Amino acid sequence: MNTKRFFLLLVVNVLICMTAFSQAKKLVADKIIAVVGDKIILKSDIDNSIQDMERQGMEVPSNARCLTLEQAMGIKALVLQAEKDSLPVTEEDVAADIDNQIRYFIGAYGSKEKLEEISGKTVYQLKEDFKEGFRDRKLAAAMRNKIVEGIRITPKEVNIFFDKLNKDSLMFYESELEIGQIVRFPKASRDAEEYCVDQLKEFKIQLESGKKEMKTLAALYSDDPGSKDKSGQYDLNRNEKQWDPVFMSKAFSLKEGQISAPFKSKFGYHIIQMVSRAGDDATVRHILKIPQVTKTELDEANLKLDTVRSKLIAGTLQFGEAVNKFSDDESSKFTGGRKQNAEGGASITIDQLDKDLVLMMKNLQIGQYSQPVEFVDEKGKKGVRIVYLMSRTEPHRENIRDDYNKIAQRALEEKKSEALDKWFNEKISGNYIKIDKEYGDCDEMKKWTTSANATAAIK
Repeated sequence: MNTKRFFLLLVVNVLICMTAFSQAKKLVADKIIAVVGDKIILKSDIDNSIQDMERQGMEVPSNARCLTLEQAMGIKALVLQAEKDSLPVTEEDVAADIDNQIRYFIGAYGSKEKLEEISGKTVYQLKEDFKEGFRDRKLAAAMRNKIVEGIRITPKEVNIFFDKLNKDSLMFYESELEIGQIVRFPKASRDAEEYCVDQLKEFKIQLESGKKEMKTLAALYSDDPGSKDKSGQYDLNRNEKQWDPVFMSKAFSLKEGQISAPFKSKFGYHIIQMVSRAGDDATVRHILKIPQVTKTELDEANLKLDTVRSKLIAGTLQFGEAVNKFSDDESSKFTGGRKQNAEGGASITIDQLDKDLVLMMKNLQIGQYSQPVEFVDEKGKKGVRIVYLMSRTEPHRENIRDDYNKIAQRALEEKKSEALDKWFNEKISGNYIKIDKEYGDCDEMKKWTTSANATAAIK
């Protein structure tokens, strides 16, 4: 069994949602094509998974049906063992993953209504249909983690792994940077804040009188780039943790159609309209107004960071200490000021930087601090920042000296895969297994069909 491919697809969640979401139109004929222990796999599971990959634009290999069945059987085997070992998976954990998946679908299709139209099911029905698949994923992942949790890699093993690699196919790495930054977001004046509140009060009057609609005003006047092109709309769940708590509390205090008074969150000033609500799920529209800082406030921030920079250069202030005392950037304040890539790592390529940051890095040498520079963040907020270039690699072919950590991670994953292969070889024969004769010739099925309790076909 190709364990590496199996766990790659397990991680990217190809098999989890296939039955519940992809088929508003049920297949007319269905049958059991495999059994692992007391777990069954249906033909529609495989068909729907293939269709799901095609819809996502994924390359579907010629043996996709065999691979997909192999993966599904692997998940069932892990789930069986996880249940025997009583690994803890709570209903709350499963529900949180389902909520994340629903949010992804809503974002992909544009709205909850569009999702329900395409799937032919309500969000509630989708959540119910997802439960078994998401529970299986949680259990399979927990079992996989238990199998490999004690596996470590030594420097000697890393070197052996690297020596076995084909030197003509080593990876090529672009230049990578490690960057720290200290950011100041100046506070707007009281007059600017009052102006935003007055605007929102006027909007509320227009809305409640029926002269204007929230979606029109939000599209025209909201300062929120995340919802402006959706006419201010957000789909919320009360249990989601990524939202500002003040915003969530205010939203769920409203009745359908009701509009809040202006209130302040960490992003600025808002009014919210409750569009619809079903239990812990709600659809709202809002308008955000961000008080604008003036040149006076920006100049004060520039002066402050210029003083901080002087102390850093003189060595009387350490960078981490400066971040802790003076930076307003939540995304880097608790990483020692380091900017992070999409995977949470500290190594960033040039194409992952905003254009203003690229210009700041142009003449900066390793160990140097930039002058304070004004900028606007992705939320439209004005600030001032200084940047610290911690390290920079040159473009290069992969080698053990410069890329040890990356090579070690790949070596560790290979070692884990070998452990998983061993585990499957030992456990398969302990399970009752049946495979439909249509799949009996698949190379991927050989380990399953040659086990002591396996039958090559379902009769």
